[in-house]
Amino acid sequence: MIEDLFRLSQNFIRINKKEYVRYFLKKNPLKNRFSIIVGQRGVGKTTAMIQHVISSYRNDIFTNKALYIQADHFLVGSHSLYEIAEQFYNLGGEMICFDEIHKYPNWSAELKSIYDTFPKLTIVASGSSALEIYRGSRDLSRRAVVLRMFGMSFREFIEFELGIDLKSSGLDDITRNHQRIADSIITSVEKKGKKVLALFKSYLEHGYYPYFREYKNRELFYLTLEQNVHTTLESDLIAIYPSLSGNSVKKIKKLLTIIASSVPFTPDLKKLKSMLDVGDERTLKTYIRYLEDAGIILTISKGGRGLRQLEKPEKIYLNNTNLIYAISAGMPAEIGNMRETLFLNMTGAFHKVSSPAHGDFLVDGKYVFEIGGKNKDFSQIRDVKKSFLAIDNIEIGIGNKIPLWVFGFLY
Repeated sequence: MIEDLFRLSQNFIRINKKEYVRYFLKKNPLKNRFSIIVGQRGVGKTTAMIQHVISSYRNDIFTNKALYIQADHFLVGSHSLYEIAEQFYNLGGEMICFDEIHKYPNWSAELKSIYDTFPKLTIVASGSSALEIYRGSRDLSRRAVVLRMFGMSFREFIEFELGIDLKSSGLDDITRNHQRIADSIITSVEKKGKKVLALFKSYLEHGYYPYFREYKNRELFYLTLEQNVHTTLESDLIAIYPSLSGNSVKKIKKLLTIIASSVPFTPDLKKLKSMLDVGDERTLKTYIRYLEDAGIILTISKGGRGLRQLEKPEKIYLNNTNLIYAISAGMPAEIGNMRETLFLNMTGAFHKVSSPAHGDFLVDGKYVFEIGGKNKDFSQIRDVKKSFLAIDNIEIGIGNKIPLWVFGFLY
């Protein structure tokens, strides 16, 4: 059995190794003995695991010191994860990687046992569904480091497309030095014969998910993305929450359809209850939280606490601009929503974002941002301290007017 798994592991690593290394491994070198990578489908978790294995063993894809396991592969089905880890460890194994771990029943207890029994074994696990990982990892909180992976930033997209190296910039730095930052980026991009605003348009359409390069036909990319959303709702949720009925899943899908049709969506819970035939607000808020934790939507509240306390969100957005194009079914995307989604998606990855009294977004409780086009002015936030405009369709800003695309360089 273990020989078959070694062959499967080595073949998978050989076929799926990629050259470009994302922000995730640079920020999180996975030095802990037990790491769990979470994130929505398609953001690159598998690639990160494979790159980590290769870099840990001097690019030797045929090493017997590391084993990559797809938790839902049929070869795994007849053996427990513990049995596989035990055989591997007894043969001198040092690092075992379990991909799509949420698809394996009782994964949390088995990984806990592996960790406790084999003290010299490094464990890396990943799962597409943040819901199950976070729920299951509570038992592992003293053992595992849980790391969330996001899709590609605009910075990474440019690096990926043009083969150049660009620095990320912190939010404080962007508010103070955005002109110098933008000028440096534009210079690097134009040396490659490209324009930053044209690249930004492409990024909004298809740049968040690294697998876009696998599809020359844009419609096939959107179809795959839409199918991933359906799989999350129709398969993952039921596996994660067995008590969810098929009817409940239908209501969650209908809720997503309602949200997608009018984003940014300001929820009227009473009206939504009637439209979805849901008996109480708590159930409705739980459905919204499922969609957010699965990486399909983003929410902001006045207090910036999200929906962890099951409060009513102030606004709901689709998770990223690629999803807007995929779910819009050929309808032209509303530009205001596109801009706000991009800003929230980029800043919300590593900052707390909430809804302010004036302006569109309050970031980290101190910066207020209004999002708009070239003609946007400060009239709505004139008397607000530390307020800025994030402006679309400009290459370089001035004063407190910052190009929207620069926020794609936060990571």
